[in-house]
This record gives sequence, C-alpha cells and structure tokens, in this order.
Amino acid sequence: MKKKSVLLGTMLTTLVGILAACGTGKTAQKQSTVTYMQTDVLQTMDPGRATDIISAQSLTDVYAGLLRWNHNRIEPDMAAKMPTVSKDQKTYTYTLRKGIKWSDGHPVTAGDFVYAWRRAANPKTKSQYAYIFSGIKNADAILAGEKAATTLGVRALSPTKLQVKLDRVMPYFNQMITLQTFMPLEKSVVTKAGSKFGTSNKTLTFNGPYRLHKWTGSENTWTETKNPRYWDAQHVTIKQIKYQVVKENNTAYNLYKDGKVDDITLTGNMATQVKHNKGYQIVKQPGTEYLVPNLKRVPAFRNEQVRQALSMALNRPEFIKQVLGDGSVPSTTVVPESMMYNAQGQDFATVAAKGVTNNRYDLKRARQLFKAGMQASGHSTLTFTILGEDTDRAKATLAYLQAALEKLSQDGAQLKVQTKSVPFKTRLALVQAGNFDMVADAWSADFPDAINFLEQFTGDGNDAVGGWHDARYDALLHASKTTDATNAQKRWQDLVAADQILAKTDGVIPLYQSGAVHLQNPRLRNVSVSPNSMIYWEWARVK
Repeated sequence: MKKKSVLLGTMLTTLVGILAACGTGKTAQKQSTVTYMQTDVLQTMDPGRATDIISAQSLTDVYAGLLRWNHNRIEPDMAAKMPTVSKDQKTYTYTLRKGIKWSDGHPVTAGDFVYAWRRAANPKTKSQYAYIFSGIKNADAILAGEKAATTLGVRALSPTKLQVKLDRVMPYFNQMITLQTFMPLEKSVVTKAGSKFGTSNKTLTFNGPYRLHKWTGSENTWTETKNPRYWDAQHVTIKQIKYQVVKENNTAYNLYKDGKVDDITLTGNMATQVKHNKGYQIVKQPGTEYLVPNLKRVPAFRNEQVRQALSMALNRPEFIKQVLGDGSVPSTTVVPESMMYNAQGQDFATVAAKGVTNNRYDLKRARQLFKAGMQASGHSTLTFTILGEDTDRAKATLAYLQAALEKLSQDGAQLKVQTKSVPFKTRLALVQAGNFDMVADAWSADFPDAINFLEQFTGDGNDAVGGWHDARYDALLHASKTTDATNAQKRWQDLVAADQILAKTDGVIPLYQSGAVHLQNPRLRNVSVSPNSMIYWEWARVK
C-alpha cells in the first residue's frame, strides 16, 4: 500500500506520460480521456482505511487536502496559503480558501478536516495508517486507547481556520499531510453511509479534481470525471480518467496496440522486447520491494545468520535482468535512492549502504551462514512458504526466489521453499492477520523522508508484522523524532544508523528499488510521479 513527504531535499522527478488522440467530435472526446492500467482492483475509497497505492491514487484524484505536490514543490490546495508556524514549530495554522465546495454543493470547512483526522486516529476505525498521526498532540494516547479521539490536537478556530498542535517538532509535517489519510470528509455523508462508506461511489462526495463513477467495490474498471466544483477546475484539462485492471503482459500489450489503454506497465521479457517501441520509457519509483520473514511464525527466522544467509543467496542484479527487465535497481537497505538528501547533497540511501555487505550476493558465504544459523537455532530442516501476488511479475519473482534460496540446502541444513500466489486483496488480509511465513512486500513513499520507511519496523510499528525488534533501532528513531528533531545533522545520523541496523540484521530483506517500463501515448505532457508516489493528473497537458 503502500504505500507510499518529509524533507525538502527531494530530487525525484519522474515523467510519466499518458494520453489519447487529437481532433474533433469523438476524437476530441478521446483526447480528453486517459485510460490507465492498474494491476489490481480498487480496494477502498475510505481515506482513513486505505493502505495500498491503487486506492491512494484514486483518493488523490477525487479528494483534495490542505496542500498538494506540484511536481517536487509543496503548494496550497484547500488552504489559501502556506501555514503560519509558531516559534517552537509545534503549532500550525491553516487558512482555507473562500468558496471551496464539495461535489454536492456544501462548503468544505475546517471542521471537515477535524472530523476526518479524529475519525482516522480513533482505534474504532481500525485504520492501519492511524500511526501516521503520531506526533500530533495526544495522538499516541488516542492510539493506545488512553484518550478520546476528540482530544487530538486539531481544531477548527472558524469555518476557514484550522489549527494543529504537535507533541514534538516534525520537520516534514507539511509534506506528510499530502497523504490521503489527511483528506477531509463530509461528516453527514459518512454518517449516512455507515459501514458502507467508501465501498461504492454512491457513498461518497468529492472535493478534488475528479469525481468517481461506475464503481461498487469489485470492478476491473472504474471511471473518474472532472469535478467542476474543484477550486482549480479551470486548470484541469483531462476530463475523464478510466482505470483498467490488467494483470498479464500480453493482455496489456495487446490493449495498448489496439488503442484501448493509453499507458501500460510491462515486466520481464516483454519489457525488454518493447525497448524500441514509440512511447517506451523507464520510470524509477520512490519505493522498495523487500521480503518480510515472520519471526513469530518461523522460529529459524529469529536467528540473524539464517536471515543474512537468505539475503546473501539472492543475486539481485541477475534477478532484475532475468525477471524484471524494468529499470529496477538492487537495494542494500529499505530506503530508496534519489529521495532524501542532506545539506551537503548526499543521497541518504547511498550513505546508509556503506558498510552493509550482507545484502550482496555471495552464495558460498551464504551457505556457511545458513548452516551455522540452523545449528545455532537447533534445526536441521527449514520449510517455509513465500507469499506473493498473482500478477505475472509477482509469480516470476516468487519462482526466482524459490530457486535461488533452495541453493542454500546442504547436508545438515536442508531448505525447502514453497510459494503461494494470491490476489492483492487476499495478500493484504493474510499479512494483516499474520498468516504467512514470509511475504514479498513493498513500500512506496508517502513523503520523501527515511522515517516514512523506517518507522514501520519499530517494536510498536503498525506494519512490523514480521516481529523483528531491536532496542538500538527503536532508540535511534525515537531520538530522531524528539531530542534531535530540530538538529538536521543529528537527525540524519540517527536515521542512517537505524537504517544500517535494519539492513545488517536483515530484519527485513531488501530486494530492489522499483522501476517500471511504461508504454504510453507520447502526446500527453507534464504528468509526473510526485514525491509521495502519486500522479497529480491536474498537471497533465496534451501536446
């Protein structure tokens, strides 16, 4: 879900074009319509409950928060201007634009933000993203069930004035609140829909660039049309977006050739074969793919040498070349490259990778570590299943991992790896329930700061489903959020050290930073993947 807005140093600018033909009549109508490939169905349209990147994209299309990304720059959206910030950096005050409205004509107010944030933070909502509110006044106590959600440090000073109080300094706060979890909600609409809210377009109202149509929760296609009540509607030139679920390379390519889909993503051999096609391009993503071993379920995974052996058995460059072929790059840690930089212009991922050798291919050393780790853990045989999705890319990945890892098997330390491919929704449910041995997982940046990736794996992290825990790691992340929060250099050092601990112990096993081979109609310009992993369609322009 991942997915995936903290520091201003981001340099992520990945152009992604998509479009249709020019002309008049039916052709002109095509010109203002984009058909875009997604790899699975839309899970939910509830901003408080969404966890995956597919849902996040459509939520970004139809909702508008206080601020938005304009390529690599943060700017006001529902807010009329950037906030005023107190001297101690713990109070933010936002003034909303005049006359902003929901798609039903009702005004968007500061109270709509208060309601949505309190609802998402409330444990009763069961939001997997509730942890993102940590740092806002009383959020930690609310998440722990010790205080009521109404005590969250956000209040409406007037219909157009929103005040947010923090427990601690958060240098990335403005970038963070571009995340869909911080979008406003119309209380009367949510109350009327009850438990069905976010399960179909009929339960929703919208305040963003688009409105959702033709979606009841399970379709392989859904449509969004331009919202005439969006405050910046005059600059939205794409009138209709159609999303189409396509899981197989051949199907995607045929749809593209026939002009039925304007942008497709290809992997493996097909991605290599289309290299000379018009519209071919590689898009580097602000996200990382990794393996999560479930230490709670597989006792052998609690041994650090076993986990390191599994990582060293993987030839990442070979895997990317043979299986993905899409511009992905090997990862040494879970934090992606070209996302976070310090004042000296150093890339966080490059700095953190120094001294981390256990995530590089070395089968001989891996076999030694595996045997030693198995003996230390009191086991001579290890059998586990890697859980993944049912797309072509995911199935090919599982097959490669299975073959590579089983090469660790030897006298006195036998290894049998099985695989399980399931739909995306099923994988989410199994992981949430802890019902897996190892899962091929991923995270895309919600905001461009290492903390967004690293805080998932703290002892109390919402997504630390694998059960890995390290007190040193937790202490470093805590320092980065508290005593060192206002010292950029110390905070950087805390996060680098934490990332290295996670990488060196293989609490999770980094695989690669995602790339994507796209075939896209070349006439659309100025469409980019923002630092929070989303496409902001309002910037799209036809050539």
